[in-house]
Amino acid sequence: MAKKTHIFLQDQQETIKFRAPGGGSEEIQLPRRNRVDHAAFLRRRLTEAWNQASVIMTQRKAVSLPTRQGVYLQFRGAPGNKLPVTSLEQIRSGIRLLNVQYEGEPGQEVTTATVYIPDGKQELFLKKIAKYEKENTPKKGEPYHENLFAPLDDIRYAILESFWLDLPESIPTDDPIWCEAWLQGNSLEITESIFVMAEVFGILVNKNEILHFPERQVVLIKANRQQLVELIEGSSYIAEFRKARDTARFFEELENVEQSDWVNELLSRLQFNDSDVSICILDTGVNNGHPLLAPVIDDCDCHTFNPNWGRDDQRGHGTRMAGLAAYGDLRCILEGSSPVEVRHRIESVKILPSGGSNDPDLYGYITQQAASLTEISNPTRRRISCMAVTTSEGILTGRPSSWSGAIDALTSGYHDQHKRLFIVSAGTIPEAHWGDYPRINLKYPVEDPGQSWNALTVGAYTQKDNVTDLRYGPLTPIASANQLSPSSTTSVTWEERWPIKPDVVFEGGNGVRDQSGFPSGCDDLSLITTYFKPHQRHLSVFWGTSAATAEASHLAAQIQCEYPNMWPETVRGIIVHSAEWTSQMEAQFLDGRSRADYRKLMRIVGYGVPNVNRCLECSRHRLTLIAQEEMQPFEKSPKGTYRAKDMHIYKLPWPTEVLRGLGETLITMKVTLSYFVEPAPGEIGWGDRYRYSSYGLRFDINSPLESKDQFLVRLNAAVRDDGEKVETSSRSDRWNIGQTSDLGSIHSDFWKGTAAEIAECNLIGIYPVSGWWKLRPHLGKYEQRARYSLIVSLQTPDIETDIYTPIVTPIIVPVS
Repeated sequence: MAKKTHIFLQDQQETIKFRAPGGGSEEIQLPRRNRVDHAAFLRRRLTEAWNQASVIMTQRKAVSLPTRQGVYLQFRGAPGNKLPVTSLEQIRSGIRLLNVQYEGEPGQEVTTATVYIPDGKQELFLKKIAKYEKENTPKKGEPYHENLFAPLDDIRYAILESFWLDLPESIPTDDPIWCEAWLQGNSLEITESIFVMAEVFGILVNKNEILHFPERQVVLIKANRQQLVELIEGSSYIAEFRKARDTARFFEELENVEQSDWVNELLSRLQFNDSDVSICILDTGVNNGHPLLAPVIDDCDCHTFNPNWGRDDQRGHGTRMAGLAAYGDLRCILEGSSPVEVRHRIESVKILPSGGSNDPDLYGYITQQAASLTEISNPTRRRISCMAVTTSEGILTGRPSSWSGAIDALTSGYHDQHKRLFIVSAGTIPEAHWGDYPRINLKYPVEDPGQSWNALTVGAYTQKDNVTDLRYGPLTPIASANQLSPSSTTSVTWEERWPIKPDVVFEGGNGVRDQSGFPSGCDDLSLITTYFKPHQRHLSVFWGTSAATAEASHLAAQIQCEYPNMWPETVRGIIVHSAEWTSQMEAQFLDGRSRADYRKLMRIVGYGVPNVNRCLECSRHRLTLIAQEEMQPFEKSPKGTYRAKDMHIYKLPWPTEVLRGLGETLITMKVTLSYFVEPAPGEIGWGDRYRYSSYGLRFDINSPLESKDQFLVRLNAAVRDDGEKVETSSRSDRWNIGQTSDLGSIHSDFWKGTAAEIAECNLIGIYPVSGWWKLRPHLGKYEQRARYSLIVSLQTPDIETDIYTPIVTPIIVPVS
């Protein structure tokens, strides 16, 4: 059967002039002030701060110390009042807003803004204060500059995420795998009946290791898909099947000569079909003398940031990363017997010295330079950068840093217009803290540079919960299968304005507790990868978000090889689009079904666990449409102002009649919008004209009873008649996540509706929201064009109806 590839929509968008509809001005609640008294207070405080600055400057000049030609002032807002920081800056006069900070609980948050005022310009503020004190606006009769001065409390001199209850892709095919047969009931008669049936169908059974639970017993069987079907067809006692949790300890404990035999057997099955896709590991270096790495990384692809460090891996971390990036968890393919195709290559840049560490302030530069090394060496490769180096230093509240900003600049092509895919780790919690799982995970924030808007930030979950190592007494897995890994950091403690991180989670291993409750790592519950000293041993265990990040890059490379024309934004988008939360994650962290509950879940496990099959192909009951386009978000109007310019609208080629025929059948529609923003990481409030992102994009779909004209009128003020008033709020009640999905530079949401409803919802609008390209026009970016990837999917229950072919046949041949 031919593979059903994703459907790429080419030139299907309609470009329409766009004006933001505006929801009306937000009513600002200002503190009650006696403006005469308040003006006098502000004047006095401004003068005191200026005088204080003057004294200090005079003293410095007296002893020939360098002295600035202006003053730093801190404007402090009243609790719970929004400080209009944009009004504090006057660029033409040299008055600059330096930073904005927030403190306090929601509702009583205090905003402070630090402003630089050049010598001689303090009078501008004094004049505004005087006007506030004595004059009223002609139209409303309100005090001039009231929105600026009434919220001010002080001015100071200042500086400062049926039966087979496992992942669908783990269901066995023709090759048998070890499975857990969960039987309903606890009687001996039940297990004996299963043993008899297993013998009939040629199923291997472990008769000695049977687990008993209330109303359940679990038997380990080795079966393929057809044999499991036979059990279901032949037994009245099957409750569920799960994939058995094979352990890594078997390979870790082998002598090196035995490990070598396993590696050689695997090498005999490997098929290397080189493409121009590579994964660049930014880490401690990679030792490519390892038999499994030599075929995928050449000497010329091993680089170092500092020639004095050498290119070899003396710590082991980079070589472990490379093994997983090249092959995924080696345990999975070592135990198999089928050929393994490898289409991508590995590159390495050593960004950490063999001893000691770098200055954290230099990591952004080092990262950019490391990316340049590989691009200069091989400029035509489609490269996925993979980095699991993080730091817990500094303030970890989601705020951009120089490092995360450098990655955002690199990925967005800020300097050279070349977009790049970067996959980074969310950071790993030390095993000494796992005893407080999962509460510790909610307190341990994603580490720098995991807050990067454009990078795919990877956390960890685990399927591994089968402990066989009893040498040190009974050991209990810390996490259950398909729950958050004990090693994974989260963004629960972040400020709400920042993106959802991690974006997704991959396998990161599990930990154990001994009888006293002491936590530790466990070979049984780790992944298997390449060891950096193959003369000592070939295989090693690996866990944590580092392992998860390497596995994410392995999937990204598979996608890029399968779809050579996919943009980096699309590869990131399809990984997020394919992700789902496991039922165990929802039971663990989803307290309810409100938007706030989903927001908390997403800040722990992101969008969930990506699905390999959904990333790579469609099926009869699941289709994916992809558009890769660009638009110009902003323009300069004839009046010299800066405004929104274009929006795109798509009429999706739904199989309308097929959907209508399904009637009340529930269908899942999912939409993901992915783009890379250019960063402005300076801490200036990240609001109004000081936004971190260069622009933002949003999507909306029409309602079942909403025509195209009605849909456009709701979204776009430019198509309204003069004076026309309409309901402008988004029809977002259908969406599962809501406004939380608007954070960052990737937006993904889904809703479940009847097939008849979704048949009528075939219009998607993509429109711009503000960013510094528009709000900071002096930077000359307001006419830049912006790329984006739109991914839309429909999924029906596993029924006979084919929703894929009716779309593909009439419009386009799928791009592969």
